[in-house]
Amino acid sequence: MTAHEPANGPAGRARIGSDTGGTFTDLVAADGTVAKVPSTPDDPGRAVREGLAVLGEPHPAVLAHGTTVATNALLERRGATVTLVTGAGFADLIEIARQDRPSLYDPDVVRPTPLVDRDHRLEVAGRLAADGTELEPVVPPDPTDLPPDTEAVAVCLLHADLDATHERRVAHHLEAAGFDVTASVDVSPEYREYERTVTTVMNAYLRPVCRSYVRGIADAADEVFVMTSAGGLIPAADAADVPAALLLSGPAGGVRAAAAMARANGCPDAVTFDMGGTSTDVCLVLDGAPEPAAERRVGGLPVRLPSLDVHTIGAGGGSIAHLDSGGALRVGPRSAGAVPGPVCYGRGGEHPTVTDADLVCGRIGPDTAFSGLGTLDRAAAAAAFRRAGVDPDGVLAVVDAAMTQALRVVSVQRGVDPRTLALVAFGGAGPLHACALAAELGIPRVIVPARAGVLSALGILTAPVQRTLVRSWPDPDDHEVADALAELAGRARELVGGDATVTSALDCRYRGQSHELTVADVAAFHAEHERRNGYARPDAPVEIVALRVTAARPAPLDVTDLPAPDRQGGRGPLVIAEPDCTIWVPRGWEARPGAAGALVLEPT
Repeated sequence: MTAHEPANGPAGRARIGSDTGGTFTDLVAADGTVAKVPSTPDDPGRAVREGLAVLGEPHPAVLAHGTTVATNALLERRGATVTLVTGAGFADLIEIARQDRPSLYDPDVVRPTPLVDRDHRLEVAGRLAADGTELEPVVPPDPTDLPPDTEAVAVCLLHADLDATHERRVAHHLEAAGFDVTASVDVSPEYREYERTVTTVMNAYLRPVCRSYVRGIADAADEVFVMTSAGGLIPAADAADVPAALLLSGPAGGVRAAAAMARANGCPDAVTFDMGGTSTDVCLVLDGAPEPAAERRVGGLPVRLPSLDVHTIGAGGGSIAHLDSGGALRVGPRSAGAVPGPVCYGRGGEHPTVTDADLVCGRIGPDTAFSGLGTLDRAAAAAAFRRAGVDPDGVLAVVDAAMTQALRVVSVQRGVDPRTLALVAFGGAGPLHACALAAELGIPRVIVPARAGVLSALGILTAPVQRTLVRSWPDPDDHEVADALAELAGRARELVGGDATVTSALDCRYRGQSHELTVADVAAFHAEHERRNGYARPDAPVEIVALRVTAARPAPLDVTDLPAPDRQGGRGPLVIAEPDCTIWVPRGWEARPGAAGALVLEPT
């Protein structure tokens, strides 16, 4: 456990950003001080407090925190026992799902198991019409009809996004009986019943787990904020109630900071590449802004909440290399994690990982020491590859191929030529692999930000306090939305407070389409449709299906405001060891100092 750069100011008065990852917990202070400590999966908050102590700031003024607790609880199915209360005839919707078949020719494909068992789904009388008018009064359930092992309740009634009256009546009735209730109108007030139901159930499923964790760190600073998937901060008390909004918490912080660093270096169009210990996250940035998404999938399940459009794969420094039953080399998604970690960490790891391959192949210098771990054990790593019968060069080729495909998903498949982008590489392992990926895709420039290994924590530190509100639009052909947007904007501004900046967007589609695109206004829809889908129909009627408003109050500092470390470049092959990451400059590439302390890597 080490801190880098100058000590902070008076104890207890700093502003700190922290990011809890699968292997390390990173902390960055407003004066540029950095701490990197091993994560504590049994109690993630303990690593945060240890990191604050390393910084000499046991109780800062502000702690802005990003967390993987919600994601891990969902992936590991460690949530509460949930009872779903829904309308008559809709109990099986959560299991029927969509007709999509992602693995069309796989006869053995298994769909994700619903988060609610069939005997924990309760139907109630009452019905709204498609325009939100009442067809049949709602009848709240008798609380004694709920299964006795119910730990949380999710309430999702048909068309509640148009009129919340029925749903609120049911929710209040069950809350009065002592149940922890999540209502869809408070989490995801949008149309599409399956996605709205799953998101509501997910929030109820995660809330008991995440509440205890978030409340456990709520006293770690005078004010504690938590990063949401949409890239903004909300108070810890609110975050404890909406854990489904935290599923991309840490990665969103890194994307925001990477976008700022790309802009500072004259590259408003970029793709961010965050390779950590467990996973790799990539996101497209156009005109300086990360691409948004109205819905993401986590653990195979849809999450209908605003987020940055981050694409994640199970490839990181801790990803374990092995031979499958057919003798083919596989890397990940199983990870060595924080405990025991890669073999070279000397903490009991036995299976070779990507980090071990980077060390054996010379991308990490033989005398490199990682924070809290000391000098890495190259001999032990090499022995692990021999035992497993795995070639370390092959491991790097396989993991690079997987990450290259991830970059294609957010660029080529979105109608964007990667040759027009910069690649912003960060995370503990990102700068080790960035040049190989850029060369494969023809990306002409790699930007390695200052403090790249803790950039997600830095992005969280400098993120705005932010809220996004969404409202379904009942008449798709009605384009008179100014008054409704103004009402949403007022509500969002009240939630954020201060001098908030408000932006709006519309979810639009051509009549007859089943999915929509989010654009600034109807006039922008045709061009966006052509970019994303390769064609436009300018004479076709455009429908509006939802309104979106975001209110944001900027942080008191920008990513580029922090003191920049003195970094030297050079021609490859070159290993640049830094306190929070290692940069590999291969032969045929050159590194030079860039703006805001970045290193810019380009082919010679």
